[in-house]
Amino acid sequence: AHDFLVYVSTHHKAEALKDAVNRVSEVASVEIRELSASPAEAASEEAVPVAAQGPTPQEVSVSSPIHEEKTASPKMPAATPPQRKTEAAKKQSQTVRVDIGRLDKLMNLVGELVIGRARIERLVQEAHLREFDDPLSQLGRISGDIQELVTKLRMVPVSFIFERFPRLVRDLSKTLGKEIELVMEGQETELDRTVIDEIGEPMVHIIRNSIDHGIEKTEDRKKAGKPSKGIIKISAYQEGSGVIIEVTDDGKGIDAAKVRAKALANGVITEEESAAMSDEEVVHLIFLPGFSMAEKITDVSGRGVGMDAVKTKVESLGGQFDISTELGVGTRVFVRLPLTLAIVLALLIKVGEETYALPLENVEETILVKKENVKTVHGTPATLLRGEVLTLCDLSKMLHTPRASGEENDEYPVVVVKTGKTRVGFIVDELIGQQDIVIKSLGRFLSKIKGIAGATILGDGNVALILDVAGLHGR
Repeated sequence: AHDFLVYVSTHHKAEALKDAVNRVSEVASVEIRELSASPAEAASEEAVPVAAQGPTPQEVSVSSPIHEEKTASPKMPAATPPQRKTEAAKKQSQTVRVDIGRLDKLMNLVGELVIGRARIERLVQEAHLREFDDPLSQLGRISGDIQELVTKLRMVPVSFIFERFPRLVRDLSKTLGKEIELVMEGQETELDRTVIDEIGEPMVHIIRNSIDHGIEKTEDRKKAGKPSKGIIKISAYQEGSGVIIEVTDDGKGIDAAKVRAKALANGVITEEESAAMSDEEVVHLIFLPGFSMAEKITDVSGRGVGMDAVKTKVESLGGQFDISTELGVGTRVFVRLPLTLAIVLALLIKVGEETYALPLENVEETILVKKENVKTVHGTPATLLRGEVLTLCDLSKMLHTPRASGEENDEYPVVVVKTGKTRVGFIVDELIGQQDIVIKSLGRFLSKIKGIAGATILGDGNVALILDVAGLHGR
């Protein structure tokens, strides 16, 4: 361990400075003392060139102060060679710091451009103006390039949230008396700044659960024939138009029998429901609000707000959340997040007289199902798709939207979507096509509606609701 005594001149408050230094994983402790200067000293300091100034208003001590003889006569840094100065200046001139508010405004303008382009395309299509096809195609390519560039400008590496985890693991493992090694991969993977800001706390919940419920104590690991030090691995990588974050541990896993017993004892499920549930379905009971496997309430766990809050937050971001476990081997938590929350590619569908948008990220395929191929399984309509049973959900009933009057068809358009490991087929009235949509918030009064992720403005000026696949399936 090393100690440092640092003098810092800043307009920020001492607590803000302390929090910033504390976020550095290698720092064990921070002590801050504010230094005051008399008016005469302050005036004399203003006259001194910057390079010759002495100690500045705030003193930051990391861990503990170093010996005074080392700081009594601070040495001036060695002169930088001219070549290095030139390279540093050149590198600095190639980057510009931009306020995040300006990037948000730019993204909003790009969104308006996408809406305007869709409007023009619709008008040209209705008027059958074929001579506009080439200019519109060029406009589409240019606006698409602008959209992609602005999206990349808003990207931030996941290391922005990963950097707090080493300290979290170190402190918590010390508190619980466990030996844990943290392995992190893919820290350069990038996500939209908005997603990064929202996903930090859920990730902390996941890691705390792995440390508290997953990794065993040293003596228990030795009895089980495992290495004394447990391993928690956090990896991030891009897959398609989303980013996958996985948290795995080599702990004891989740005991489905214990979860089942706890759920029965708390009245979460009945004996009949328990008998019909597989071990995998039982494990997913830990996502229910208020459900906790902790034997007693501590500062770390036992309040029943962890995994439920994580799942809700991930799904509110348009992501997917799942967990898999093997008793005695370990647990894997899977989080899939969209690259951006501003503009997404969606499949437009029609249910009754209303148009809805399904994010293409959740759509696997679209099929036509004949009426005679729809069977009822345990009171739920289903059909066979390539030898597997596909549960069908009628969106007109789920959304309380009356079907358009007319003759009933012999075939149903069905959109096959995936949420976690579950596939579901949504019965719709019409498939309109793919389109870039701009996600608009519904405001705080309507944001809690389950199954609705937001709204978008279509090319004809009408508003279409964006469906949340996970929320609909939960209903």
